[in-house]
Amino acid sequence: MAPISKVNAKAATSNGQARSEGISTGVILRFPADIAEELQRWRASFGDPMAAVVPAHITLVTTTMTQDWEATRRHVRDVARRQEPFMVTIAGTGSFRPVSPVVFLNVEDGFGECVNLHRQLQTGPLERELPFGYHPHVTVAHDVAPESLDEAETALKDYRATFPVASMGLYEHDDNGIWHLREELDFGTKPDGDRGQDGTAGAR
Repeated sequence: MAPISKVNAKAATSNGQARSEGISTGVILRFPADIAEELQRWRASFGDPMAAVVPAHITLVTTTMTQDWEATRRHVRDVARRQEPFMVTIAGTGSFRPVSPVVFLNVEDGFGECVNLHRQLQTGPLERELPFGYHPHVTVAHDVAPESLDEAETALKDYRATFPVASMGLYEHDDNGIWHLREELDFGTKPDGDRGQDGTAGAR
């Protein structure tokens, strides 16, 4: 994904209607701060200029245009509501070379959940044909010198981390190439109509 803004921005439009040219969206799983910061340091050490602006994450939906922001938001909320929290383990390295100059950490535990979320999300208002198969991963080096890709693949081959995932972020991609977080959606929550008398939403 492109650079990510960590600050919530305003709604896509003031009246909830999509722009005529469409809105570029994405959905990701973010990491706990300590793991994200550690991987950011590693990525910077390999000379990747995106290390400072792209936090560690797993992409569920890459850049996808939508013509209806409200329908997209309802769709992503509905998928989140049906998903229970799960554990993710990232371990060992892989590469998309020679197709793409990318070295990544493998997703072990949570791989199936990521694939299932992707399949659900990439339907309805986010449906489109992808030029490649979906493969959950965590990029640690991208578009750097071949020797730096080699270094990344070797240095992190024994890396391993496990953490819980309980939400996913819906992002909008702006004209400057920045991803803005529009909504962080908790997994396993009931819709607004199921809120209790105290106004809070119960979890499954």
